[in-house]
Amino acid sequence: MKLDSTINAETPEGIAIRLRPAGASARLLAYSVDWMIRMGVLLAANIGLSLAGGLGTGIELLLMFGLEWLYPIVFELMPGAATPGKRALGLQVTMDDGLPVTPSAAVVRNLLRAADFMPFLYTAGLASMLLRRDFKRLGDLAAGTLVVHVGREGPGGRIPEAAALAPRVPLQRAQQVAILQLAGRSTRLTPERFEELAALAHGALPPGRDDEDAGRRLLAVAQWLVGQR
Repeated sequence: MKLDSTINAETPEGIAIRLRPAGASARLLAYSVDWMIRMGVLLAANIGLSLAGGLGTGIELLLMFGLEWLYPIVFELMPGAATPGKRALGLQVTMDDGLPVTPSAAVVRNLLRAADFMPFLYTAGLASMLLRRDFKRLGDLAAGTLVVHVGREGPGGRIPEAAALAPRVPLQRAQQVAILQLAGRSTRLTPERFEELAALAHGALPPGRDDEDAGRRLLAVAQWLVGQR
């Protein structure tokens, strides 16, 4: 787990963001936790469905399909962008630029687990991770995603702790980057200057008592954007 390193990614706007990719050992442990959860659910369902005859068999097959292919996609598109196994290990799936994973990317990276499995026991995926500094498997390469440790830095620096809050309105990618960049640089600004700049994003921030707490609300949105939900 200590083999993980820090890399600098770059957003489409040319802004640097520091990420800490998760290595093969951390991801293997996370996969093991998810495998045990899925097997536990399947075993519990099998006990009940065995009494339903042919209908039970059909339902069990559907459940197996869902646990194999939909389980990771659904969890990666939920707040936190991580399956229970990844969450337990403090991992999260992001895009290459550090922003939240998109639905299409989540689908692609998980469908290509079949390629990572080849020729057996995820040999291709493991080889890809061990040969790359960012520890990407084949599905990550195709989808443009990274698996990172949650405590990563945002654009410009580490984002101060804050209770995560969703933005008032959906944000475009450039707006997300601007908020993350300002939040990452907040500790290098005077409190007055930070509040002044945060107030410019008033329309995107969740409702608050007044404009004086714009900085706190902007940090809350930044934490939401990086998955602390």
